[in-house]
Amino acid sequence: MKIDFKKMDGLVPAIIQDAFSGTVLMQGFMNEEALAKTEKSGLVTFYSRSKNRLWTKGETSGNFMEVVSIAFDCDGDSILIKANPRGPVCHTGADTCFAEVNSSKTGFIDHLRTIIKDRKNNPTDQSYTASLFAKGINKVAQKVGEEAVEIVIEAKDDNKELFMGEAADLLYHYLVLLEAKGYELDEVMDVLIERHKK
Repeated sequence: MKIDFKKMDGLVPAIIQDAFSGTVLMQGFMNEEALAKTEKSGLVTFYSRSKNRLWTKGETSGNFMEVVSIAFDCDGDSILIKANPRGPVCHTGADTCFAEVNSSKTGFIDHLRTIIKDRKNNPTDQSYTASLFAKGINKVAQKVGEEAVEIVIEAKDDNKELFMGEAADLLYHYLVLLEAKGYELDEVMDVLIERHKK
C-alpha cells in the first residue's frame, strides 16, 4: 500500500508511536518529500504548515525521534510511525503531546521475544540463546530454576543493582523457556486476565 498524497491536497496525518511502550507520542503532517526524508534519514520529519517547510522533529531541541518502522493505513491516507524518542516529545517539555507520561518500557519484551524466536529458528554459534536451545528443554528449565534461586537470594539483601540483574536474568530465561516449549507470552497473559475476572 502506498500513500495517496493527492487525496488530501498533498498532506496526510502521521501518527508517531513509541516503538517500545506503544504510547502515542504526537501527530503531525507529512507530504511526499517529508516521508521520503524520514525514510532516508531515519529521523521523523514533518511538513510544517505554519513554517511552510520540512521540519525534522528535534532539529532545534535535539529531541529527535528515530524511526523503527513505517506503516500505511488501509485507505492509503495516513501514516503510522513507530519511533524511539530521544527526550521529551512535546514543545512544552512533556513526554507526549497528549500530556501522558511515557515511561513504560515493557513493550521491549515483545522486541526481545522476537530476537529469542529468531535465535531459535536461525541459530548461530555466537549466540548464547541459540546455545540454550541446542542443549534442550531440560537445560533451559534448569537455567530458569537457577535464576529463580539467585533472585530469591538477592531479595534477602539490599543491593538493588544485583537484584535487578538477577530479575533481568530470570525474565530473559523465562522467555527462552516459553519459546522452547512453543508457548506464547500472550497465552500466559490470557491466564492472568481470566484470573483477574474472577
